[in-house]
Amino acid sequence: MKRSLVFATGNQHKLEEVQGLLGKDFALSCLKDVGITEEIPETALTLHENALQKAQYVYNKCHCACFADDTGLEIEALNGQPGVFSARYAGPQKDSNDNMQLVLKNLQGQTNRNAQFRTVIAYINEQGQPFLFEGKVEGTIIETPRGTAGFGYDPIFVPNGYDETFAQLPLETKNAMSHRGRAIQEWIKFLWNE
Repeated sequence: MKRSLVFATGNQHKLEEVQGLLGKDFALSCLKDVGITEEIPETALTLHENALQKAQYVYNKCHCACFADDTGLEIEALNGQPGVFSARYAGPQKDSNDNMQLVLKNLQGQTNRNAQFRTVIAYINEQGQPFLFEGKVEGTIIETPRGTAGFGYDPIFVPNGYDETFAQLPLETKNAMSHRGRAIQEWIKFLWNE
């Protein structure tokens, strides 16, 4: 029997990516599937706290196993920015292209383009107990976006050991080594032993 989980997201790309990682033993629902249409607060100052805040919000509404993630792009030359503010780096409209363009503008003239993506997953089980899992992948920021797959900053991030951006890599390849993939692998190990 499939295990049901509610994912605190309205992002269809992210839902498909995570469903691909979890496999057919899990049935994912998104926020609208459980009647949550309002914006979930993200007021914390760390990825861990934000993920937990979102998961707790969903658990309080539907009292079922749920999870949330928070991801940040951390760029060395920008002192770790955009970090926890990655989704709204260029403003509250959360426009991925605007965010990317602001990163590229802020990196003009920088020779150090080292960066890492970091994802934290907050999982709350049926009993309301919270658990945290983290994954990261290091790479560099290129000067011009490439690729149409993926979302967010994927077109400007090249993971170490690759020549393609996350937006150019096949989804299976990206999932096998991405920050979200690594966090989810840790989480899956936990779920199978829970």
